[in-house]
Amino acid sequence: MSFKNDNIDELFNSLKGSFDMAEPSEGHRERFLEKLNQSKGVVTLNTRKRGWWKPLSIAASIALLVSLGIGYFGNESSIEQRVAEISPEASQTHFYFANLIEEQVRELEEQSSPETKTIIEDALLQLQKLEKDYKRLEKDLLDGGDSKLILSAMITNFQTRIALLEEVMYQINTIKNVKSYNDENYTI
Repeated sequence: MSFKNDNIDELFNSLKGSFDMAEPSEGHRERFLEKLNQSKGVVTLNTRKRGWWKPLSIAASIALLVSLGIGYFGNESSIEQRVAEISPEASQTHFYFANLIEEQVRELEEQSSPETKTIIEDALLQLQKLEKDYKRLEKDLLDGGDSKLILSAMITNFQTRIALLEEVMYQINTIKNVKSYNDENYTI
């Protein structure tokens, strides 16, 4: 046994320094597998990934996030925030009336039927016009108009919207009552 070990040791000693210790170049494994597959007659798809698109896509994503962040968290405050700075009472009133109106609009939409569809659509159009007027009043307040007069007009705008919704609900109830009365009088 020692004879075989001596021969192996001599072989390695004689080959010392001639071993290739360098790392294979990049893509060596893919090229080797491709040659191996070709020798077996297997066709492979080119799955090499280009290294330039990842850094570019990361940079584009970061640029997009930064621009969105600047747009979202920018210094420009909304009209509602600026009105709240000028008149906190107006902001509280807006919150109260807006919630009340939103609740009444939801009730109104729940009452929708073929008989009431037109009146509800008209009411919603009127509410949109009143909302535009309110936005104009907010802008006037921010532009430095007579704040007492404008705040009074803003409250009147909300009261008008609520009165409109109450009137429409009354008309819907009247339509429903007439319909149910007529349905009761028709017997088969």
